[in-house]
Parts: sequence; C-alpha cells; structure tokens
Amino acid sequence: MISANTNGGNWVKSFEQGNAGMKADLGGKGANLAEMTNAGLPVPPGFTITTQACRAYYASGARMPDGLVPEVEAALRELETKQQKAFGDAAQPLLVSVRSGSVTSMPGMMDTILNVGLNDETVRGIAAASGNGRFAYDCYRRLIQMFGNVVFNIEPIRFEKLLHELKRKVGAEQDRDVQAEGWIELVEKYKELIVKTCGKPFPQSVDEQLWLAVDAVFRSWNNARAKVYRKVNRIPDEQGTAVNVQAMVFGNKGDDCGTGVVFTRNPSTGENVLFGEYLTNAQGEDVVAGVRTPLPIAELEKEMPGVYASLKQTAERLERHYRDMQDIEFTVEHGKLYLLQTRGGKRSAQAAMKISADLVGDGLLTKEEAIARIEIGHLDQLLHPAIPADAKLDVVATGLPASPGAATGEAVFDADTAEERARAGRRVILIRAETTPEDIHGVLAAEGVLTSRGGMTSHAAVVARGMGKPCVCGCEELRIDMEAREMRAGEVVIRDGDAVSIDGSSGRVILGEVPLRSAEMSAELLQLLGWADGIRTLGVAANADNPADAVKAREFGAEGIGLCRTEHMFLAPDRLPAVREMILAETKQEREIALAKLLPMQQDDFEGMFRAMDGLPVTIRLLDPPLHEFLPNAEELRQRTAELAAEIGAGADAADERRAQLAGLEAMLRKVRSLHEANPMLGQRGCRLGVLFPEIYDMQTEAVFRAALTCIRVGVKVVPEIMVPLVGHVNELRFVRERIERTAERILGDQADSCRYKVGTMIEVPRAALTADQIAECADFFSFGTNDLTQMTYGCSRDDAEGKFLSHYVDHKLLPDNPFQTLDRDGVGQLIEWALRKGKAVRGDLKTGVCGEHGGDPKSIFFCHAAGLDYVSCSPYRIPLARIAAAQARIALGPVAGTNAAKREAVLAGTEA
Repeated sequence: MISANTNGGNWVKSFEQGNAGMKADLGGKGANLAEMTNAGLPVPPGFTITTQACRAYYASGARMPDGLVPEVEAALRELETKQQKAFGDAAQPLLVSVRSGSVTSMPGMMDTILNVGLNDETVRGIAAASGNGRFAYDCYRRLIQMFGNVVFNIEPIRFEKLLHELKRKVGAEQDRDVQAEGWIELVEKYKELIVKTCGKPFPQSVDEQLWLAVDAVFRSWNNARAKVYRKVNRIPDEQGTAVNVQAMVFGNKGDDCGTGVVFTRNPSTGENVLFGEYLTNAQGEDVVAGVRTPLPIAELEKEMPGVYASLKQTAERLERHYRDMQDIEFTVEHGKLYLLQTRGGKRSAQAAMKISADLVGDGLLTKEEAIARIEIGHLDQLLHPAIPADAKLDVVATGLPASPGAATGEAVFDADTAEERARAGRRVILIRAETTPEDIHGVLAAEGVLTSRGGMTSHAAVVARGMGKPCVCGCEELRIDMEAREMRAGEVVIRDGDAVSIDGSSGRVILGEVPLRSAEMSAELLQLLGWADGIRTLGVAANADNPADAVKAREFGAEGIGLCRTEHMFLAPDRLPAVREMILAETKQEREIALAKLLPMQQDDFEGMFRAMDGLPVTIRLLDPPLHEFLPNAEELRQRTAELAAEIGAGADAADERRAQLAGLEAMLRKVRSLHEANPMLGQRGCRLGVLFPEIYDMQTEAVFRAALTCIRVGVKVVPEIMVPLVGHVNELRFVRERIERTAERILGDQADSCRYKVGTMIEVPRAALTADQIAECADFFSFGTNDLTQMTYGCSRDDAEGKFLSHYVDHKLLPDNPFQTLDRDGVGQLIEWALRKGKAVRGDLKTGVCGEHGGDPKSIFFCHAAGLDYVSCSPYRIPLARIAAAQARIALGPVAGTNAAKREAVLAGTEA
C-alpha cells in the first residue's frame, strides 16, 4: 500500500491551489475548475483528489491510500467555511457533487454522483431553508437513484420504472410536474428497492456517502465502457482519474433556475455562434443524459436575458483565455450564473478545420499552433459519406442533426446486437430511445446512431461526434419499442433488420438504403493543408493502382505515386483470361503470346497514371504475388473437373466442346497443383518470378516505356520509377535492372533524355535491410514495404495473426500496438534505420520512403520523419491526414531529422507521438 509519506502528504488540492497546467495531476476538469476559480469566474468552491491518489488506490488493491482521509476531511472543513454550511448539518446542510475528471477527456465514460450529503434528516433542513419541499425531495430521489446505480450497480431501468409508475399515478407528464408528496413517496420506494436488491439500506451517514462515492468514481476508471473508450482513443490506462468534490448549486429550485451545456462555437460546423441547450428547473444530468429534450441556447436570451448576456461574455472570455473552442457546463440558481466545467469542446472534423483556421485569422493562434492542435483522428472523418442532393428519399422523420455524415444499414435496437452483426460484416444503425455510456461498444460498431430523445449535447451526440459517426438525436416523432424491437414513424414501422438510413447533417431519418457519396474538402481544410505543406519536410505520395486512383490522389495533394501494384491491374475481368493463359503456358513462346495481349492493357494504364501525375514521380512495382493467386481455387477446380468428367462418362452430351472444356479444366488443375507452395508468401513471388520468367518483367517494363514515350510526345512530363519487389540479394536486383535498362534503350531510343527513369527496390526482406550497402550500389531508391517487412520480422502472416491472436496480444498489452497498423520501432524500425545508414553511406542521393499501410498512420509518420526518410506513401483518402501528421512531426522534432537529438530519440523509442 502506498503511504502518505510516499506522496509527500499531498493527495488533495483546493481549486485555489491549482491551474490549467496541472492537468496530469488534477485531471482536465479539476485543472480547468482551478484555472477559472483563480481567474475570478463564478465557480462553486471545491477541491480535487488527484490522479496520484487513484493510481495509489489501484496499486494498494482498491484501498484508499494512507493520508487521504484526513486530507479530504480538512478540505471539507475549509469548504464548509466558504459556504457557511456544514456537511451533515440538520439545519444548514452542505451538499456536494462527486465527479470524475480524467486527464484526457472521456465524456460520459465514468461516473458522477450529485447531491451527496442528503439523508432523511438533512432533506428536511434543505426543504425548510429553501421553502421548497418539492425541490428538496427531488434532489433526494436523484441522489438515491444515482447512488443506487453507481455505487450499488442497480440497473437504471429499475429506478426509471418506479419513476414512470409514479408519474402515471399523479398525472405528471414531466418530472418538474411532480409535487413534494410524490417525491417523498418515490424516495421510500427507491430505498426499498436498494434494500431488496442489495440487502443493505441506503446510507444515512453523509461521511459514508462521500467515501462510497469517491470509491465508485475511482472504480469507474476501469468500468467496461471506460476501457473500451480508452482502447479506441489510445488513452493510457495508467493515467487514472481525479475526483472533484464541489459545493452543489441547484438548477431545479424553480423557473428562475436551470442548467445547460454551451459550446463557444458550433461543434458541427465551426460557426462562431454560441451553440448549446438548457433546461429550466432541472439538474445537469437531465441535459447530458438525454431524458428530456432541451431548448436551444438562443431561447435563454428571451427567457433570462441577463443570464444569457453573462454567459455569452464568459464564453468569449474563456475562449480567448484557452485559445480554443470551449465546452461549458453551467447552472443558474435564482438568476445567478455558475460555471461547473470548461474543456476543449469535442467537434466534428469539418468544425475542427474551420475553428483552427478562424482562430489563426483572429490572431489567437499561429499557423504552427493550429496545425499542432489538429487531432489526427479527426481527419479520418473528413471524407464522411453524404447523400447526393438529387437522391430520391423516403424521409419518415426528422430529428436533431447531432453529428455530420450519412449512414445506411440495418436497424438494430441494442448495443450487443450491433456489435455482433458488425463483426459478421453487416452494416448496422443503432437505434435507442437514448444511449447511455454502456452502449459505447454498440456506437463503435454501428455505421450511425439514431435516438428519439436527447439533444445536441446528449451522450449519443457527443460520443458519435468524437468518433466521427453520423448521429440523429431527439427525433421525437419516433416511437421506439425495445421489447418488440421496432420503431414507428407515423404509419411506418421499421423492425429489427430492416434497412434504414440517417443523415446526421440534416437530421433526416430515411426508410431503406440510400446512395452515398464522398464529402468534399472544405476551403478551411485546404487552407490548413497549405499551411501544413509549408511546414513539413516529409513528402507525401499515394498508393494507387489505376488512373482513377491517381486522379483522386492528386486531388488530395499527393506528390506522386509511391506505389502502383501492377498485379491489381491484372485482376480486371477483361484481363484475367490473358493472365491465366500466360500462367498456363508450357513454353516461353506460348507465354509471350499471352504477354503480347497484356502489353497494350498495361500500357494504357500507365499512360493514364502518367497523365494524372504530370510532372510527378510514379513508382511502379513489377509483378509481386505468387501466380496461383490469379488461378481458381484448387478444391473448386477439382470438384468442377470431377463433375464434368462424370457427366461425360455417364453418356451425357459428349460433344467436342465439352471434351475440350474438360481438357482445359484438367490442364488448369495440373498447373494449380504444380504451383502449390507450403508457404506461398515466402515462395516463388516478387523478383524470383522475374528471374525465372524474365519475359513477364520485360513486358511490364516495355509497357512502362511505351506509355512514357506516348505521353512525352503530347507534352506530359513523365517521371517513372520502376520498383523491383522482394529483393533479398543484390544479384537479383542486378539481373532485373540490366534487363530493364536494355528494354529502356530499345524503346526510348533518342528520347532517353526526356525520360529520366529510376530503378529501385522494395526493402521488405530482412536480409535486404542488413545488406543495404550492397543493394544500394544497384538501386536509385529504397521503398520500405513495411507490411511484408513486419510479417517477416515477426515471423507471422498478417491475415493469420490479425484473425487469430494479435488482438489478444494488444488487449493484454503483450504488444503496445498492432504492428501492422503502427510501425514497430524497436524491431522493424531498427531494420529501417540500419538500411538507411548503410544505403546512404554508399549513395548520398538515395531516395527513401515507406509505401506500406504504415505510411498513413500518424505515429508511424512521426517515426519516418525522425528516421530521416524522404517520403511516405498511403492510400489516397489518407493523404490529408499524412500531410498534417508530417507537419506535426516537423513542429515537434525540428525541420531536419537529427537536429533535436533528445526528441528524435524519444520518437524512435516510442515515448513521444
């Protein structure tokens, strides 16, 4: 167990003792409450139990660390003095909220308990002091319900059922319509439920309430939804959560009271207007839980103009102070505004781009700061599908446009089903009355989320926006029946499994599937990308296998093609017969006849790519995969052959055509069997094919140079780079290179000076990395094929590893990341660095880059910059992300790799990202 001496007796800090720079110790909420307190803003007083205490709690086996109790008691006495109330006092009781506060924002993932300090005695004191028994017992029933759920793990639905029964009995439509007598009756039923379920009563000791609440908040750090959220957002488990204990202020005392959430800018669009919602005569959980559909914040100006003016002024002040859009929770008690939280607001990708650009325009941020602040994960949302303007839609309902983008899939009504069907490869839309934090795994699995209750700041909206999922909230036209697993919109019934679509940009709910199109990049994003391009030193190219991909890549700012996988060109239906003819050929002459058919097809592809990349390099990888991949499955072939032979043998139609068909199947089956390899990924593929069947690579290089010549003649600037795959020994590269050069000389002739081509190799075999100095003598460039290099370094197939054991390794922290998604710095990274040093020592002008999928991963991009590579190459749709990440790497590490040795080593060691 960790003792007070170990920590120096400093588990607790009052709000006056902290500031925004103490987030690691106080959590985001505690640090910001301290910052606002010291800035003189209207924050109810309180104190924070630090994240160190949480870590000590877990280190000591879920026990409060030594010294924490007296520190909290001292802080509580100080709070009583400030409020002139006493915790547990019958006449003037102090009530507190106990809230979580993680270092990294995790909205809704951990637990909160309000109104701690109420019991059968103090509730009467609150009623007498306020002159409002309805308010006092409303607070008491809320405490018991939250306590029962958070501390005793009683399902919320059991409390909700009793609440709905009471409202039906007294004829109340809304909670605020229930009078004191109703709440008194409900309090007793809630207490009976706790005794019946847990075998012990709701605690009447306010000290016991406080410590059970603190314990519950600590425990909530490791609840299922928090762990899922941390995993998805790569938040370290060891951060822990702080606990904020704060004097209560009340928004449910009457019609001159209320509570709400406001963003200083629109979190969906980035528009510079106050955006949010509020409820009169309510507590904060009513807004964020989505149990009542709140009013837009603009209505507050009409209802409480003085409060609105104060809120607007405070919001502007906080945004200027933090130099970022803020998400503010507030309460109004008898016309006075109180701030309960401020934090950087979750926002859509589109909004993030606009807000960043606008803050630079307002002089609050520099261009470098704006780029450094961009959440790379946001950029995955930029190309959200959208519904074409001319699509014919059967709109059945309209709700609040809570998170932009459109989604289509089958209706599901619970999170477990959503996860199960998504795992089976089916697209689903999660439909709920309102989501709760327990639904996190379903939100994660779904294409989009639809709720009938809740507003733009409800749990569903905030979490979906953070994940980039389309979301429609507060669609009150819908009647959702969870037991029947269906929803009704007027006369339309949508049942489990039916196709449904949502448009999170307009709030529309649409019957059936709809066509979707990719979104376009905004002017603000283009501006930010321009700034990023002026900062970064790492080039960004695209992996593209056809002219259409090349055109799209250039639209997104690719500086060339870093990888063209020519085998993908062979798989088109009009080409596959010629490819199979080439493979089935028994002689070189037969093979050349088939290759002659493929030559114009390949040439046409290369011409299209050269035109799309006019003036930019196009790296063309020669045929890489084993030949069996172009042939039918052996077992299917055997079955078809046997069936046809049986039909002919049984006297069925035995015409020459049928016999010829059988002969063809038998020949193909023999070829498939002859090409069978125990481990085809380590067998006859890559440059080994080019050595055994050089005419294949001859055809491809002839197609490259014929295409180049055609383009040069019409004024297109061509920069071809021919990549030889799977080289393990310099002699392989030398053999293939000599044939490439002979073909170039034959095709280009006197136009050779107009086509300055390069020949290089993909470093994907560990031996190639280890002998990079020898290979560099024969190579103009190295392109690290990190997918295969990872497979060979780890000794496992990616398909097998990801399907069988890799997720288990990552979940149990045997590996920090999936090495096929984030580059393994310690293993594969060392091979890359070794190859770079040895290769550059031989050829100072050696061009180097990464063309595996790691080229679009932010952490891997940081490594690539730190290691001194020239470029990364990734899929066209990840190019904006790579451009921003490359700029962030340059900002973090300096303009030239190696200029900041400490930071560079930190990145290479994986301790900075």
